[in-house]
Amino acid sequence: MGSSNHLKRLAMPRSWPLPRKTSIWVTRPTPGSHSLELCMPISLVIRDVLGYAHSTREVRHILHNGNALIDGRICKDVRRGVGLMDVLTLGENNYRCVLDHNGRLRYRTISSEEAGWKVCRIESKSTIKGGKTQLNLHDGRNIIVEDATEYSSGSSLKLALPSQDIIEHIKFDEGVRCYLIGGAHVGDFANMKSYDVKRSSMPNEVLFDDFGTTASNVFVVGKSTLPHTEVVE
Repeated sequence: MGSSNHLKRLAMPRSWPLPRKTSIWVTRPTPGSHSLELCMPISLVIRDVLGYAHSTREVRHILHNGNALIDGRICKDVRRGVGLMDVLTLGENNYRCVLDHNGRLRYRTISSEEAGWKVCRIESKSTIKGGKTQLNLHDGRNIIVEDATEYSSGSSLKLALPSQDIIEHIKFDEGVRCYLIGGAHVGDFANMKSYDVKRSSMPNEVLFDDFGTTASNVFVVGKSTLPHTEVVE
């Protein structure tokens, strides 16, 4: 699989929109925020996907001058992962990471207004010192809230960037608009019809009008707008 800093191109995730046989090695993102399948290191995004640089040395120059921001905060780590729903700012240009209909990570242009927020899925909850509840989000960040009963796993939070203030709580409930991040309908939007909780080892299932999928493939976004997800070459 390669060293801790690199990954063989033949073993890189299928979600990365990069050719596999141009060289042997590719940069591995720093562990922490997103899973390996749902993020790419910022050096590859700037150099190979968006074409702002021709080499990693040029990427380092961009980062060290403070010209790259992830979710509104300056990034200087060339291996920092830019993953699902993240906002990448390069100069005056803003991009949001989404999945296309082939399940590949795409970085689509968004407006400066859209760059001021992002939607995060609640993966789990935990109780911390003082009896407060900590919400563990899909991008590795944690939000502390007072009322534990108001939030549940599978729901989403619309956060202001970079302050992380909660703009909207999007509940995992019937009728909510969902974004599919896995399965045969990846990249599509659909309204939830019902939620089927399995009383067995089988994964819980979310049902839509024409199909169903496991709950892990569902990302509720409500009325939040996302850039187009179709494949654009």
